[in-house]
Order: sequence, then C-alpha cells, then structure tokens
Amino acid sequence: MDSKILIIYNAILVDSSIENPGLVVVKNGKICGVFLGEVKNSEMAFVIASSVLPEIKGSPVLFDAKGLVLMPSFVDMHVHFRYPGQTQKEDLDSGLRAAVAGGFGTVVTMPNTAPVVSSAKLARQIMSEASEKKLARVFQTVSITKNFEGDDVSEIQNLSVEEFPVISEDGREVANSAVMLEGMKAAGKKSIIVSCHCEDPFLAAAARPYRQRALKFMENYNIPAGKVNVVTQNVPDSVNFEIDGCLTAANQLLALAEDAATERNIEIAKIAGCHIHVCHCSTAISMDAVRRAKALRKEGKTSADFECTVEVTPHHIGLVGTDSPYLRALVNPPLRSEEDRSALIAAIKDGTVDVISTDHAPHTQQDKAAGSPGFTGLETSFAVCNTVLVKREGLSLCRLSQLMSENPSKLLKLNSGKLAPGYEANLVLVDPDEQWTVCSEKFQSKGKSTPFEGQKLTGRVHTTFYLGNQVYSLD
Repeated sequence: MDSKILIIYNAILVDSSIENPGLVVVKNGKICGVFLGEVKNSEMAFVIASSVLPEIKGSPVLFDAKGLVLMPSFVDMHVHFRYPGQTQKEDLDSGLRAAVAGGFGTVVTMPNTAPVVSSAKLARQIMSEASEKKLARVFQTVSITKNFEGDDVSEIQNLSVEEFPVISEDGREVANSAVMLEGMKAAGKKSIIVSCHCEDPFLAAAARPYRQRALKFMENYNIPAGKVNVVTQNVPDSVNFEIDGCLTAANQLLALAEDAATERNIEIAKIAGCHIHVCHCSTAISMDAVRRAKALRKEGKTSADFECTVEVTPHHIGLVGTDSPYLRALVNPPLRSEEDRSALIAAIKDGTVDVISTDHAPHTQQDKAAGSPGFTGLETSFAVCNTVLVKREGLSLCRLSQLMSENPSKLLKLNSGKLAPGYEANLVLVDPDEQWTVCSEKFQSKGKSTPFEGQKLTGRVHTTFYLGNQVYSLD
C-alpha cells in the first residue's frame, strides 16, 4: 500500500495517554489528524477525515481496522541482525521482515558483527542498505572501542548524535575502567547514549567452563539445544544433577558479573557526565543499582549531564531458569530466579524500567548446539509482554505502549511513539486478546531458537505500517 492519504478507521486507539475508539488520518507518512469516537463504516470515516483534512480529494485509502487496537509501532533499542559477515544467522532482509512481523518500526542494531562495526563509514553503509528496503528504520550502533579491542575510543569523535544516538560494546564489556571513562566522557560531550552490556569479563570467563561442561553432558545425552519441552526420561538423575550443578555455578558467577559491572558502569558514567543505558538488566541487585542512580539524579546529587536508563527483555520477565533448566546455558544474561523476575516486574510497575527491548539474537541450530547464547525475539515480543504484563500483572496497554514505543522513541529523539498530529505514521494493529501458539518454523527471522516454542501466548500483531505504508499483514 503506497498512498499519500490513508484513513484507518474502526480502531481502538492506544498510546501512552489514550485508549479510545477512533480513526487516524495519515498524509505523506505522517499523522495529520486523530478523531476519538466510534467510526465503524467507511462513509462516516471519509466525512470525518475530510473535516480534519479538507483538502482530501479523489480516493484516499480507507483501511478498516475491524475493531483491532491501533498503536504506535514498537521501537527496539537492542537487536542483532548479524550483518555484515554472519548472514547464515540473519541478514538485513530477514531481520527487517522479522521486525515488521513483530510490529516494530525502528530497531537499533548492535555492532558485534564480522567485521565489528567500529566506524561511522561502515555504519552509514549498513543504514543506507536498510533504508532502501523501506520496511523499518535502522540505527546502527558503532562500537565503543575499535574492533572490540578495548583500548581505542577515538572514533567517537567522528560521530554525531543525530546519526548515532547510541554506541555500544554489546556482546562484551569494556574491561579497562580507564578506557570506559574516556569513552563515556567523549560520548557525554556529544549527548550520545552509551548502551552497556554489563558483565565483568573475568567473572564471565570463570563461568564459561561450567557452561561448557553442562553443554557436553547435554550433547552426550542428545538433549536438544534451545528447546523448552525437553524429554529427559533417558537421562540418569546423576547426570541431571551434574548439569544442574554446573549451570547453577555458572549462573552464580554470571549474576555477580552483571551486578559488579552495572555498579561500575554507573559510577563511571556519573564521573563522565554521560547517559548510560543498562542493557538487558536481569537481576534484582542490578535493578536496585539503577533505581538508586535514578534517585540520586532526581535529587540533584549527580552531574546534570548524567542520566541512567534501563531496559529489560521479554524472556527475562516471562521465564525463569526453572522453567527449563537446560535453557540457562543458552542466553546471556541467563534466565534468572523467580526473585529476580519479580524484581523486574516490580521495577516496570514502579517506573524504574524505561524500555522493553528484545535482544533479538538469532543463531543457526548448529551454533545453538555448540552453546552460542541468544534467543530470537522480535516476533514474540508483543505477545510475551501482553501475556505477562497486561493479562497476568494488570499493566495497562497504555503503559506497555510507553515502554515499547514512546520511551525508546524519546531516547532516540524520534518523531514517533504517539498517536498525534505531526508524528510519523509508524503504526501497528494488534489483537490483545487473540491466542496463538508459537511455531518458530513460521518466523520471518532465520533464527528459530525461541524459549517460547510451543507455548500459547495472548496478543497478536496483525498489520504494521511504516511511514503510512503497509509493510506487514498477518493474512
């Protein structure tokens, strides 16, 4: 669908501040009018739209939402498209198709590719290629240090916040605190967000042998990697005990790695006068560190340039390690305890959490079997969040829209995330009550490893619009 004027009617309009029946009028890729009130037929929709936009002539596109919920499309601040260099896992085309199937209009891609995206030149090339596909907007992050080598942060000087609102070393941590301080100072001067994968590399390295030992046991007993409902009746209790012991030891170290690095990075950001964005926060202790940092800033006890925001993932709020013990070896950060999961939910409810991001991390099945960490998440994100937060925890769709659309849009300085005149017409139609069963074989993504395989979720994306053009339909 490619039209200068689009009228979406017979919808329930939902953003962070409205939840009403209504219609939206789109012209040249932007919302030019919003009407609140029931509009169930095309004739009435045309009359109302004409009053909003008198210059409507000819035949605008009239789209019947059939009573579904129309929201600003989602914004994901943390995805891995594996481009360039790892296209067997994902590429721009499959990644973007997965994004729009999940209702996303903007994604921020991480730099841990081959080669590492360490220059503005390479990042611009990737964003240009993505733009040509006209499916969704891509912001390509540049690494904090050159080639992830942990010492050279000079490329930050060549970045502008308009092109590169976020930089990251995601997938690893900048081990040298002095280098991190230098990088954060450089980013702070340009108002660029530093998105931190908070994981002490030495503690993470200490956890690795335990994970590898567990994976070896899994391989020996043909326990499939990345599967939720694993049949283990042929696995001796002693082996299950050994696997559990290995993963418990690994995850204790990885929890400490996250907590230590989160505290360190926040303290460095305070001194640097920088905006730190804590990626995929998964422990109660790390979330409490973020909460305290936010409180200090609010009380005026930090530099005015310091800011701390935080994201959580759908899998960390939707699952715990005991849901499927073997999955604990297959994502970073690992699936945590119920105490940690509850702390994340509480932080969403009290406003500490700013953003929900997927950390979409596709792998081949061979890589998963070898222990590569990461889940495919774009196409299940809304359904998981709707199921867990709205249906179970009583969160409103308005608050979910704030977490998935408005807040990340603000952080990226986008003119999107609200259903209001002047905003980009990046929109998604969802049915928050539709139940469906996750089947990864139907994913647009090349990555098929989802911890929600076979699970029944509530809430489904039906249609996605990017700049007023329909880029995805479930039908």
